[in-house]
Amino acid sequence: MSERVILVGVETEENKQNYLESMQELAGLTKTAHGEIVFSMTQKRPRVDRQTIIGKGKVEELTQLVDAHEAELVIFNHAMTPRQSQTVEDIVGVPVIDRIQLILDIFAQRARSKEGKLQVELAQLSYLLPRLMGQGHSLSRLGGGIGTRGPGETKLETDRRHIRNRISAIKKELKNVEAHRERSRQKRQQSNIFQMGLIGYTNAGKSTILNLLTNAETYSKDQLFATLDPLTKKWQLPQGMQTTITDTVGFIQDLPTQLIDAFHSTLEESKGMDLLLHVVDASSEDRLQQEQTVMTLLKDLEMDDIPILTIYNKADRIDPFSFTPTLFPNTLISAKSSKGKEVLAEAIKKEIMELLEPYLLTIKAEDGQSLNAVRRESLVLSETFEEEKEVYQVRGFAKRSSVWIRRMDDELDG
Repeated sequence: MSERVILVGVETEENKQNYLESMQELAGLTKTAHGEIVFSMTQKRPRVDRQTIIGKGKVEELTQLVDAHEAELVIFNHAMTPRQSQTVEDIVGVPVIDRIQLILDIFAQRARSKEGKLQVELAQLSYLLPRLMGQGHSLSRLGGGIGTRGPGETKLETDRRHIRNRISAIKKELKNVEAHRERSRQKRQQSNIFQMGLIGYTNAGKSTILNLLTNAETYSKDQLFATLDPLTKKWQLPQGMQTTITDTVGFIQDLPTQLIDAFHSTLEESKGMDLLLHVVDASSEDRLQQEQTVMTLLKDLEMDDIPILTIYNKADRIDPFSFTPTLFPNTLISAKSSKGKEVLAEAIKKEIMELLEPYLLTIKAEDGQSLNAVRRESLVLSETFEEEKEVYQVRGFAKRSSVWIRRMDDELDG
């Protein structure tokens, strides 16, 4: 069942540069939340109205539009204060939500893991708490459609104390989950496995690329926020080296602070990475804006010092000869073509060689265990067998802290 929705946006001095993209994104988000857009109301003002965002005259016009189009919900492309949404709602006579509530709703639909559900509930409760007017008005619609879904809906009561207690309990539970995740992450780091994190704007094709490399069968659809829960999969390079790839939640313009906080651990997962794979939709009209959003958020999360390989995806939708990349190093692929996997694997291999240390080792022919381990734990470029000495000369690249670099140093010292 889809709800009939009117979208409302105000173009101001502050947001005029990316206003159109932002409204298109709002439409995409609404469709992802199963809303049917019956009208889009736009307005130009120097700044938003303090009481109603759009001003008194426009609210009256909005009321007429709601009646004319039989709309059941109004979504504003701005963060609204509890007073603003309540004021507009009282006049237009249908529920009014903002962009943040819409995004929270989609996150609620998408969360699969226990942690994801807890994160969403925490974000929803933190958002709802200041909106409780005391008479429970805001909660009367819970469970009734867009902006009201979510793991927390059955637990919501008008009692603020109950919500505060629930928030504390979730934070405690999340701390335990995070501690477990941290232990797994440390284990991976200690094992010298090369770790990569997939990042990028929502709907750029991160999950498709994860599926392409690892056959992970993650949910990958042409929708905003298809992935919420971080998923780590093993990937073996054609040369034999084993790595891990972690998929993360998609980035978006004006990501609400509640969500940055709530999904901190999702993105935290990428902090310990050796290489970030930044997936960009090469066919998107707003490509530059999307790249900028991701780079800005990485800076905010203090992750801009991690090496990045930009993967320009969806090459099948553009003319590759007239395409001009803006971020370097990069590779241009179509995750849907058979050649895409080869091109991507080669580009990743090149980056790994840039980041690791070269080595030259002598391994005895009977030491099969070391031979297998070096192929698995490092990037082997060549193996030459010397018959007289019955040894292998192995060349490749490994992490600075790895046993193979230490072993080479010991050989040189010896």
